[in-house]
Amino acid sequence: MSCVIFCRVSSREQEETGYSLAAQEKLLKEYANKKEFEVLKIFKVSESASGKQVRKLFNELFAYATKNKIEVICCEKIDRLTRNLKDAALIQEWLEEEKNREVHFVKENSIINQNTRAHENLVWDMKVAIARFYTKNLSEEVKKGQKEKLAQGWLPCKAHLGYKTVGEKGHKTQMIDEKKAPFIRKIFELYSTGNYSTTALVDMMYKQGLRSQVGKTVGKSRLYDLLSDPFYYGKMQWKGEFFNGKHQPIISKDLFDSVQEKLNRKFKSPLYTKHLPVFKAKMTCAGCGGTVTWETQRGHWYGHCNHYKDCSQKRFWRQEKIEDRLLPMFDKIAPKGEKVLKIIEKALKETHNAEIRYYTASVTETNNIIATAQKRLEAIYEDKIDGIITPEFHAKKLAEYTQQKEDAIETLKKFNEDNTKYYQAGYTLHELALRAGDIYKSKIATTEDKRLLLSKIFSNLSLEADNITPDYTLAFQFMTKWIPILNKTFEQEKIGSVQGQKSQFDSSHPAMLAYLHSFRTFNWAVAVGDLETTNKEIAHLLSLVISPKVAHFLQ
Repeated sequence: MSCVIFCRVSSREQEETGYSLAAQEKLLKEYANKKEFEVLKIFKVSESASGKQVRKLFNELFAYATKNKIEVICCEKIDRLTRNLKDAALIQEWLEEEKNREVHFVKENSIINQNTRAHENLVWDMKVAIARFYTKNLSEEVKKGQKEKLAQGWLPCKAHLGYKTVGEKGHKTQMIDEKKAPFIRKIFELYSTGNYSTTALVDMMYKQGLRSQVGKTVGKSRLYDLLSDPFYYGKMQWKGEFFNGKHQPIISKDLFDSVQEKLNRKFKSPLYTKHLPVFKAKMTCAGCGGTVTWETQRGHWYGHCNHYKDCSQKRFWRQEKIEDRLLPMFDKIAPKGEKVLKIIEKALKETHNAEIRYYTASVTETNNIIATAQKRLEAIYEDKIDGIITPEFHAKKLAEYTQQKEDAIETLKKFNEDNTKYYQAGYTLHELALRAGDIYKSKIATTEDKRLLLSKIFSNLSLEADNITPDYTLAFQFMTKWIPILNKTFEQEKIGSVQGQKSQFDSSHPAMLAYLHSFRTFNWAVAVGDLETTNKEIAHLLSLVISPKVAHFLQ
């Protein structure tokens, strides 16, 4: 008589405590040999199998047994074969189809078939119900444990790429993997420039040594998921809900938000090639809004519209001709010479220092308010316990002091110390604006350098006939408004000083006061994005035309 064997473990603990697949297989083979059964096939379900995989293998078991006219299925125990009423019904149906069919549960010394007596069927039904209860209860306990883990600030699953799991069972947490975390940050930084696609990053990161948890290539879809995962800036997403994590972030939220903008934009990041054109994915056709496509002809790059929509533009634009029209646009955002730049930076540093002093004083005062309110809350509680004040008076003062404390805490949240740090990036952008043309024309500037420069200044360039219409980034929108005013004022002051008049171009000049007010109220945090990355990129660009030490100092 032929038979099939079914082995299953559902947890690593079972694997380690004598219920391993190998142990089950040995037991069942010995049993089959004793019964003189011919084992035609062995089905195994490991602890790592998903519910769908278990279901698939279970169906394959009975399909194989039916097709090959097998009459006996051997299994260790009832809960190894089934843990729900649906599977139990399927087993019962299989037994009812042929009178010689049997299921042997070896450890329980139980055999069920068409002739099974009523009390044995009752035992079978009870054990199926117990197994089902065990599964349901286990599921509830797992969910409860996951919820508690999330409440504690830790993710109840394997560590993300860039992290490693540490600690004992029940107390495992995620810590940064010092070997892989730099790759993760680099991926976010590169993608945020808009100069790399996920396909390009897969190839680049593999060449630089990044591997998955199992030593394989981090694929395109995995990389996309990684770039979309808030876990890397400190938030945990679990079944559609977000939780604050206690793990150390690898990136800032600003960098994450910058990447999301690139992931969700209408046109794609360019595929990286050995000879990548400077303006690829940087320009759109004014006629139809489509992305301008680039190709080489006789050693030169030419851009043209692909006419995905109805479009009247038929011409090709040569890269060098576009550059001739583009370079004058840098002048619109550039201070006129070193002297204007120094005047602007001096005024900015003065207002920066004043902002820091104001911030420090405000935070100190607000913290004092919070501390005072807390002391008063503790005092009225003691007075209530001692019977010094009435419950009504206690309730009134409790509401009053609690409101004071909450208002002060809310005020404290509104203070943004980081915003003062963004001033530094704000005035290094003025330095970048002054030297943008020189950077672009620098002999040592690579295509990637030029593309990075363009991404800092322009959000898009629209082509129509011989005209280029620029859309500036937020930071440079601010500068296109104010730099021409300061340049004009400076020229007037220069003329006045030549005629013997004393120059008034300093922090008290009306034009400068208006500029400084606008600078202070401008949201540099949004315009600049991730501060560390922006400073690093600006320093790199400036190092192409000035001393690297000076560029580093500007950070």
